[in-house]
Amino acid sequence: MISHVFIGIDDFDRAFEFYSAIMQALGHTPKFCERDTPWSGAWAGWTAPGMPRPIIIVGTPYDGNCAQPGNGQMVALLAPDRACVDAVYAIALAIGGTSEGPPGLRPHYHPDYYGAYFRDPEGNKICVCCHDPVPE
Repeated sequence: MISHVFIGIDDFDRAFEFYSAIMQALGHTPKFCERDTPWSGAWAGWTAPGMPRPIIIVGTPYDGNCAQPGNGQMVALLAPDRACVDAVYAIALAIGGTSEGPPGLRPHYHPDYYGAYFRDPEGNKICVCCHDPVPE
């Protein structure tokens, strides 16, 4: 359903460090990293191992203007289990993210929804979540 998600940023080095740590904890691998593109911007992307898509991309805006987080916009990243949600949230806060909601069950979504919410250093809202029940 989704080909790629592009998250606009202004400070590429800071964003690359932040998202590299998050993606590594989620088990995703780098697909590309270009610091000098034909449009004079920088971008990097990650995918699940062995999968061509979807790609999570961070980059400077193509039009050359400053990136701006959208009100009501959020990217939700799927974690393999609840422990990974906890780990990613802790990593995000340790490397410059800010909390928008600690890890926990959100039964108003569905009984097994376990998620955490944070903003990256540039204000983009990110969720990491797991939809699976706790294994018996």
